[in-house]
Amino acid sequence: MGVTTTDLAKLTGPQKVAIVLLSLSEDNATKVFSMMNEEEIKDISYAMSHLGSISADVVEKLMLQLNSELTGDSVFLGNLHTTEKLLEKILDKDQVQALLDEIKGPQGRNTWEKLSNVSEDLLALYFRNEHPQTAALVLSKISPDHAAKVLSNLPDSFAFEIIARILNIGNVKKEILERVEKILRAEFISSIGRTQKYDSHEMIAEIFNNLDRNSESKYMSMLENNIPEAAVKIKDLMFTFEDLVKISSRGIQRLLRDVEKSKLTVALKGASDQVKKVLFASMSRRASEIIIEELESMGPVRVREVDLARGEIVNVAKGLIDSGEIDIIVDNKDEFIM
Repeated sequence: MGVTTTDLAKLTGPQKVAIVLLSLSEDNATKVFSMMNEEEIKDISYAMSHLGSISADVVEKLMLQLNSELTGDSVFLGNLHTTEKLLEKILDKDQVQALLDEIKGPQGRNTWEKLSNVSEDLLALYFRNEHPQTAALVLSKISPDHAAKVLSNLPDSFAFEIIARILNIGNVKKEILERVEKILRAEFISSIGRTQKYDSHEMIAEIFNNLDRNSESKYMSMLENNIPEAAVKIKDLMFTFEDLVKISSRGIQRLLRDVEKSKLTVALKGASDQVKKVLFASMSRRASEIIIEELESMGPVRVREVDLARGEIVNVAKGLIDSGEIDIIVDNKDEFIM
């Protein structure tokens, strides 16, 4: 069976899109597909696979209909209100608000993403001549891994002061904002009042997760000595390489599918016997034997390389935990943190 002109009026939206895509070149069809979400791709792919033969008449009339709708006499009003209404149909309230906050700023661009692409050396150099509250404000907004790199390029005492101020980021002085306004884009200022996605302790925990072992230990000790209650909260929020022992056996097996074997070997250099036991127990005997042999013949490895490998594995684990693909076992009982 095929689609004829008599069937044109009965075609569904996905079927019409499928026919249009089939009439395009492979490159153009791919570009259109790349702008769709998973649900749309699934619906259109299903329609496409069940169309059968399509007469040239159908394609021609469908294209004429599409052209007429796109170039007709209709007048469209594009403003924030109409944009918001459209977004509300496809996104949740928080996502819509976040997008509108960015659109309302100059040029509708996100300064924090730009700052995350600025060299950590340059940001650290800038912060050295600025008030620590300014640095705390900026580092609380950019990606945690980049914030960790910036902190690592600052003097210990200054870096710790920034950490302490991030924990109390709600108190932003007007004169600091005025100084930052001279340097950064106006949208930076427009974003200051936006509700933060994570609380300050979560921010620091994420940053600490991305620090190398020595820096994390150093700043945590400083927190324990100066702000002990914050240190306790942050420790509870952090997920480290040693915390892999809290993942179920099935979860470890899932994690290992996404981890490069070479990275795993480096990460296990100097790891605790408990972590090794948990990981090896979830591998085949041959796989664990290979890694053990590699560890024994590897020789000394730079601490930085081990930290980077462990950090990558931890980030993979956190992503799988957040997506619900793996669970963390609580006290080896039948309870889970989802």
